[in-house]
Amino acid sequence: FKQIFTSEMIYYSNIYLSDALLTIYLPQKCYINPIFTSAELATRFLQPVEEHPADPSETLVLLWHWPFGFKFDLEACESQYGIKGCRLTLDRNLLDKAHGVMFHIRDIRGDLPYLKTLSRPSPTNTPQLPGAEDMFNLTSSYRRDSDIWIPYGRLVEISEEDQPFQIPPKDKLVCWIVSHWEDKLWRSGYFNEFSQHIKVEGYGNHFGRHIDNNDFSKIMSSCKFYLSFENSIHQDYISEKVFNPMMAGTVPVVLGPPRENYEEYLPADSFIHIHDFKTSKELADYLLHLDQNQEMYERFFTWRKHFVPTASNFGQEHACYVCDHLKRNKNFRVFKNVNKWYFSS
Repeated sequence: FKQIFTSEMIYYSNIYLSDALLTIYLPQKCYINPIFTSAELATRFLQPVEEHPADPSETLVLLWHWPFGFKFDLEACESQYGIKGCRLTLDRNLLDKAHGVMFHIRDIRGDLPYLKTLSRPSPTNTPQLPGAEDMFNLTSSYRRDSDIWIPYGRLVEISEEDQPFQIPPKDKLVCWIVSHWEDKLWRSGYFNEFSQHIKVEGYGNHFGRHIDNNDFSKIMSSCKFYLSFENSIHQDYISEKVFNPMMAGTVPVVLGPPRENYEEYLPADSFIHIHDFKTSKELADYLLHLDQNQEMYERFFTWRKHFVPTASNFGQEHACYVCDHLKRNKNFRVFKNVNKWYFSS
């Protein structure tokens, strides 16, 4: 059996498919016969056939598409992660030779010919895939119960090469950079109430203050506190909104899953959870108090004596560890009801 896989982070179920099901969704004639009935499939899938010498000792993973269109180095598994004997490709002519095919679930719509005609209810930000409940073999996402678990970030033990951490200079108290504003989101209502009690430097289209990517980290590091408000709340969904300010030397104020879930990833004294306070005013008063007490504020960085925060390399890290998993695990299974597993959490 060939294993087909998809990778993603919130809303990233990452999945594998069997040959039998693949022939239903992607008819083999699309790949072995240049003349077939669907002109659309010919336009979408057929490429000139090229010779690709294969190393039998390699594990080959086909990426069906760039996740979210983000491109990365396909030859970095060994240099970046120490994973040897893996080959990543986007050449769909190698489908028959691939040990696994990796899909990004958010990019599947309209790409697989028989899936695109199905209706798709869309809880939160990711559509379910009706009819595809039992078509996958493996999962990879930010969730800890995925087959290949890739969180948004990690804390790694400090090494001798790491420079001692120093808190960056601060000239702002609270900041929030928002790329996706919706009034209906719970975080928007909380922010509107919270910002009545404390000044927040807001950036993004909603606030009429666009910033370039090059200024992102600089602005974040200049703030004492950063609002790490997730756009949806799910178990283990602790995103770059938390790890980015930690890497920038800023204390994240988190809105997301319960504190207990955060503490499975982060030291308890490295962040502030909104539910530690009964009201948004109590939270605002606490931040104002910390602003006047440098010793208390610096305690939020005690963990930096032992750890360094890092961010995962979206897409590339998934693909390399998928390949590593396939090298180490030869057993075949069908993942039962991926929609129930992923969307009921």
